[in-house]
Amino acid sequence: LSDICAFGIVALLAAPPAADAQSGGWGRFSLLMQSARSQQDSGLATNFSEVAASLTLHSPSRGEGGFEYAIDMRSAAYPGTERDNIFSVYDAYVGYQNAGGGLGVRVGQMWLNDLGGLGSLGGMQVEYRQQPWAAGRLRFGLFAGLEPNYFKAGYVDGIKKAGAYAASDGNRGWKNVLGLVTVRQQNLTERQVVTMLNFIPAGTKFFLYQAAEYDLQGPGGQGQGGLTYFFANVRYAPADVVEFQGTYHHGRSIDARTITNDVITGRPVDPRLLDGLLLDSAGARITVSVSRWVRVWGGVYSDRTNLEDKPATRINAGFSTTNILGSGFDFTASDFRTERTGNKYDSWYVSLGKSVGRSVYVSADYTSSLSIVRLTDAGGITVESRPSTKRYSLSSVINLSRVMSVLLTAERLDELTASQTRALLGLTFRF
Repeated sequence: LSDICAFGIVALLAAPPAADAQSGGWGRFSLLMQSARSQQDSGLATNFSEVAASLTLHSPSRGEGGFEYAIDMRSAAYPGTERDNIFSVYDAYVGYQNAGGGLGVRVGQMWLNDLGGLGSLGGMQVEYRQQPWAAGRLRFGLFAGLEPNYFKAGYVDGIKKAGAYAASDGNRGWKNVLGLVTVRQQNLTERQVVTMLNFIPAGTKFFLYQAAEYDLQGPGGQGQGGLTYFFANVRYAPADVVEFQGTYHHGRSIDARTITNDVITGRPVDPRLLDGLLLDSAGARITVSVSRWVRVWGGVYSDRTNLEDKPATRINAGFSTTNILGSGFDFTASDFRTERTGNKYDSWYVSLGKSVGRSVYVSADYTSSLSIVRLTDAGGITVESRPSTKRYSLSSVINLSRVMSVLLTAERLDELTASQTRALLGLTFRF
């Protein structure tokens, strides 16, 4: 808990001076505290507490070039438990960019967003930016360094990362990026990946977002490479009142780090670990604005999480309305229904909210059939499906001023053999 307090002090001390803020620099410090109590029908009760903080600082965006810096970090502590604290650093770098273009350099820990999930780096980035022209500009970059740990300060032992990318930035956010990332574990290539990222708007009615990773070889030189990740989101709005959305998401589940470590240490590699399906999902949705205050939507998706399973059908439908009959109340209701061979999974969401004055928004929510994301001891995540769970919550957002806001939430979860009550307090300070 003392680490979180120190984290807050750093946020206040590191805040940029007012002159920087006025010229485009910005910062945000958030503090989140929650406490939960779980009660089993057998009488067993457990308590859980968490204190989390985040700090983000960015230097002004100077088109004329100059010194730049960024800090973006998260921290979490769990009082009263033996669980390790979490400390994640996404950005902590300093750099310099020439006026209007030319060479720029950054040194420190950074997340290269152009490379998607492979963009974490502790080292150096050098980028050449073309002088802007009517259609946009070109960028070329090189980078090298170490791979940061995700949930604690420091770097992964024996892992080095290097690569290059070329990017084209156009008007209205148009972006195309092609990258090459090589990850080395000791003297062996763990992954060598071509990354692709595209955002293509066409007028005001259409845009395409796409990201992909293609491995040029199998993990640690074992097995085959191929497409390991692909995501595409297409939206088309032929009129102001209707919008079509199509999505496709494909991902393979391969633990390249463990496989490469087994090769280095001489342990046999199970061929079944060289190929696996994490998710394959495709679907479409239509949204219709019935009026200025009412929207309805519906969609159909096909999901598969195992190569040997048949695709499951997922149907989503809902509607939302704002300022009902001039009362100031907002209402949203939606249903996700998944049908697999032999079973059905139905999840409802209902929310009723209202603004109280100009500074307070209060909402009551109901959710059934939850999926909960949990961190594992190894630093990964697991998703728990709880089809019999019901969640009731009451929350409010209070804007105390232009720079400070408060979040208050109370909720209850009811399951077949247990229940949980949870209270949450969040504070955000912007500067």
